[in-house]
Amino acid sequence: MADEKNTMPELTLEPEAATAAAAAVPELTLDPAAPSTPAAPEAAPEKAAAEPVAMDDRLLSEEEKQAVEAFAKKIDITDSNQVLQYGAAAQKNVAGFSENALSNVRSKDLGEVGQALSELVVELKQFGQGEEEKKGIFGFFKKSANKLEAMKAQYSKVETNVDRISRQLEQHQVTLLKDIAMFDQMYELNLKYYKELTMYILAGKKKLEDVRGRELPELKKQAETSGAQEDAQKYNDMVQMCERFEKKLHDLELTRMVSIQMGPQTRLLQNNDTLMVEKIQSSLVNTIPLWKSQMVLALGLEHARQATAAQSAVTDMTNELLKKNADLLKTGTVAAAKEAERSVIDIETLQHTNEQLISTLDEVLTIQREGAAKRKAAEAELGRIEGELKQKLMELHN
Repeated sequence: MADEKNTMPELTLEPEAATAAAAAVPELTLDPAAPSTPAAPEAAPEKAAAEPVAMDDRLLSEEEKQAVEAFAKKIDITDSNQVLQYGAAAQKNVAGFSENALSNVRSKDLGEVGQALSELVVELKQFGQGEEEKKGIFGFFKKSANKLEAMKAQYSKVETNVDRISRQLEQHQVTLLKDIAMFDQMYELNLKYYKELTMYILAGKKKLEDVRGRELPELKKQAETSGAQEDAQKYNDMVQMCERFEKKLHDLELTRMVSIQMGPQTRLLQNNDTLMVEKIQSSLVNTIPLWKSQMVLALGLEHARQATAAQSAVTDMTNELLKKNADLLKTGTVAAAKEAERSVIDIETLQHTNEQLISTLDEVLTIQREGAAKRKAAEAELGRIEGELKQKLMELHN
């Protein structure tokens, strides 16, 4: 019961008394200008299980029920100002609570968290998307010297961006964790306002029930008995006061419903923040370390791939060189053997030489014969010419 006494709201009609105990428990007051309960208490109160409750006093402890009974006796529904201000302080607390929650939602930009996570995914996807290697052995040797360095440079660039995004996510995570703790306090504070409104409503209904069940019948009987206008007016005024007070209780019930709705709304906001924290935590402790581990594996695999490809290229070139050397050896050996078996002078050469010699001799003999024939003909021609010349000379002397 000691704990219940410390957390039980106090019902009071004296605003001055509310100021002294405001730091400990919410107080019921008829003064709307009374200081409201702080929106975020320094020490988070112990969480209470939120269960659906009916509009009765089963929600309250025995001490709180006694406080409601005592407070109901202090209510004077004939005081118009008191009726007007009844529960106004609690309504202001709920309104302030709603405004604080709305301000928190407005000031929070979860889109920045989503954008940071999206940038992280883009950075991780971009790694390894380079130009394709050229096919073949010579293409490999042309690119293999630069590819590993290019991978390291790309990894360094991506790592820098990932670290920057990680720092942003850590900052968002800290902010969200603070918000989650704040939402816990807001939820507990809303429960306190809810109980406070419930106590105001129960006390008011008890007072209204007492007035309608006891005072109104007495006033009505007095008015009927006396027949005086003043008594009838008193009865009518009391009826109007009851109606006004009932409307005031209805307004408090509407405010209480707002408080009821704020509970799940606060939890929804808190759950959204919790989901974002979980995503950030997963990225920081799972995704990024896993990516870095895979990067180490990728570099190791690239080393092994280059070594394997280099060995394959060397083997291929060795085989190609052996084939070329074998072909050259075969060609040289066959050529040497042919030259070794070849005569100094080929028979074809001797045949050609002999044919050319015979042909030369035949041509020389032919030329000699023709020359002899021409000389013989020339001699005959010379004799004829000489005879003609002598004949002409003889003709001149005759």
